[in-house]
Amino acid sequence: MLKCITSTYNKRYVYLANGNKIWTLTFSPDLSRKTPLVLLHGFGGGVGMWALNFEELCENRTVHAFDLLGFGRSSRPHFDTDAREAENQFVESIEGWRKEMGLEKMILLGHNLGGFLAAAYSLKYPSRVKHLILVEPWGFPERPDNAEHERPIPIWIKALGAILSPFNPLAGLRIAGPFGLSLVQRLRPDFKRKYASMFDDNTVTEYIYHCNVQSPSGETAFKNMTIPYGWAKRPMLQRIPQMDQDIPITVVYGARSCIDGNSGSTIQSLRPKSYVKTIAILGAGHYVYADQPEDFNQKVKDICDSVD
Repeated sequence: MLKCITSTYNKRYVYLANGNKIWTLTFSPDLSRKTPLVLLHGFGGGVGMWALNFEELCENRTVHAFDLLGFGRSSRPHFDTDAREAENQFVESIEGWRKEMGLEKMILLGHNLGGFLAAAYSLKYPSRVKHLILVEPWGFPERPDNAEHERPIPIWIKALGAILSPFNPLAGLRIAGPFGLSLVQRLRPDFKRKYASMFDDNTVTEYIYHCNVQSPSGETAFKNMTIPYGWAKRPMLQRIPQMDQDIPITVVYGARSCIDGNSGSTIQSLRPKSYVKTIAILGAGHYVYADQPEDFNQKVKDICDSVD
């Protein structure tokens, strides 16, 4: 995924005190005078998903990206089955990584599950976060009591959900065995299109396949953090008012995304004395950073420049 990147960067495992290791990329390590930007990928992803963003984002500051614990090339430990404990394992792995990297403060950006974990980290370690950037974050709203009435769920989906409930979200990928790669290519042909400016082959789908065909560690943790149809057991909006009011928050959404974009305005109403801004990227869906990378990169650089 990184073969087209011309910027120099370091890649290494960062070893945590508990023995786990975190696969880490660092761009522009010499620009340490500015607060570093740290990127947290979403569910089922890895550092390679930021391939369209690294070069622009690291132009005037250090950028770190790492595979979340349980995903990509990072360790795949056993996670607690309790949602609160599983979330805390993720958060402590981020803090352990920060300590090993020697970072005092950071601009923390998370997409999807990474957004949820970035917020959870900021709640527990507010002194380490100079700006929180939530990109299409998962797990913020509560599941409405009338969710099924507002958006009826077909009987076949309910039946399939009941059958698959004991399994992890991507179990089908592993069950498919050698056909798993072609399954990804058929189900998500859009990924190839998103990265067409970098690759004219199946590099992206192969990367996603290899990220998820391994032991489902982080995937299992995610499953234990959800209730049916993808809602969070511990919705972040219930806890946002407890976050240090001095942490500025920017919420970035794709204007074409199927994800509810109201969390930004809700966060603003829950934090009336704090800086909260919502940005919509036109022409982008859930994968904002890949759908409209130039616009996304510029918006993130502007946010970072407002910090220092």
